Amino acid sequence: MKPLLAAGLLFMALCAPPALSANPATLYDTHCQACHGPGRMGAMAPALLPQSLERLRPAEVESVIRNGRPATQMAGFAGTLSDEDIRALAGYLAVPPSSLPDWSAADMAASYRVLVDPARLPPRPVHSANPQNLFVVVEAGDHHVTVLDGDRFRPVARFASHFALHGGPKFSPDGRFVYFASRDGWATQYDLYSLQVVADVRVGLNTRNLAVSSDGRWVLVGNTLPETLVLLDANGLRPVRTLPVRDREGRVSRVSAVYDAPPRKSFVVALKDVPELWEISYDPAAEPIYPGYVHDYKMGEGIAVPGYLNPRVTPLELVLDDFFFDPSYRHVIGASREGRAQVINLDIRRKVAELSLSGMPHLGSGITFVRDGRRYMATPNLKGGLLTVVDMESWQTVKDIVLPGAGFFLRSHENTPYAWADAMMSPRKDTLALIDKRTLEVARTLTLRPGKTNAHVEFTRDGRYALVSIMETPGELVVVDATTLREVAALPMMKPIGKYNVFNKVTRSEGTSH
Repeated sequence: MKPLLAAGLLFMALCAPPALSANPATLYDTHCQACHGPGRMGAMAPALLPQSLERLRPAEVESVIRNGRPATQMAGFAGTLSDEDIRALAGYLAVPPSSLPDWSAADMAASYRVLVDPARLPPRPVHSANPQNLFVVVEAGDHHVTVLDGDRFRPVARFASHFALHGGPKFSPDGRFVYFASRDGWATQYDLYSLQVVADVRVGLNTRNLAVSSDGRWVLVGNTLPETLVLLDANGLRPVRTLPVRDREGRVSRVSAVYDAPPRKSFVVALKDVPELWEISYDPAAEPIYPGYVHDYKMGEGIAVPGYLNPRVTPLELVLDDFFFDPSYRHVIGASREGRAQVINLDIRRKVAELSLSGMPHLGSGITFVRDGRRYMATPNLKGGLLTVVDMESWQTVKDIVLPGAGFFLRSHENTPYAWADAMMSPRKDTLALIDKRTLEVARTLTLRPGKTNAHVEFTRDGRYALVSIMETPGELVVVDATTLREVAALPMMKPIGKYNVFNKVTRSEGTSH
């Protein structure tokens, strides 16, 4: 070949546009579908829908595709796919499918698994730890759960969970069973006596959370895809009933959250897209629900239905995205994403007060406490770096306490004078603020691991020790003496996003979320 021609061809090759990458849908079908299922609905691996991946930043999705995920079967594709293909595939996963997939009763029934006959479970714990002082630790870094002895601070068990558990597992009234909900729709029952999974069932494609009835009989799961509530038998998770979530005009709504209201023997349901509040009684003696309080499309608008396991509807002025209960469970304190907050009386089924809460309050992380004979609630602000204290008799804001930065979690205990707030959503993510509940001032700040996310405090049953998550991969669980504030233990963990003490949860401690 002549030198001039060779040089010309080389120039053309260097200047030519790169070869087009494969279509992202084709990439998915070739490399992902075998594990993650047709339509990205999940199979042996989790669903890859935007709702399921909402907690992962785009860069994290690309990293998992490129490098895989430790302690799972997810292999990395760095040697198989180009960076351009990986970016294209990550972008494809962030877009909803052209037609939303459905999850039918038949799909649910096919997914249902009983791993251990509940009738054959041992009557007593097979371990020596105090069952009332166990912690359940959710590790998001590699999708595992650790059961921790709260007296010795030693792991009792560790097991693989479904993908992206919701951070708030719920317990049976006696504390024996813990129930989990994963973002991609799985509900799981785990026995803390025998340390094994009892049953699980996939109730949807994207799940918000679940609640357990105070009589230990029911589990109610709220979904965002499909828009349903699913009622399960708590003893083995057998599906019992599916309720479509629609308002009076037939508009569909996702479920924002499901809560148990023990004194009322009912579930309370927050809706994400319509201004309604639902209460579902599990009291067999519940009074019938009359026109104006129910819409039941099978029976017809305005026809009275049994009060047992049917939704009683309270119309609202706005959509409430986050909830908090007063200790009597007569009042729901709810906030919209825009920061408006209201107090709803569940007995008379209407708003009784407006709250002055700036920014975006995180009521789901609120606490209550008594000061000078009066009951107060406190809630962190997801944007403003403030902790708002509200008098629960007058419903007036008493004080906005300035924190080191915007945080997510607030925790306390009856036996400590301090409320612990993190600043995990700010540049000072490594700083915890200890607010004196007597003076409503920041008494001191604490940094256990500089430069790392120090967050989500939970106390032992007696309030003597505070457990702090270092939310990193790898991370730690740091145990602090709640009086001296000295570190007494540290356990390696894989991004522990939350830990939950059995006793504090089942007794509804005023210092923790319910």
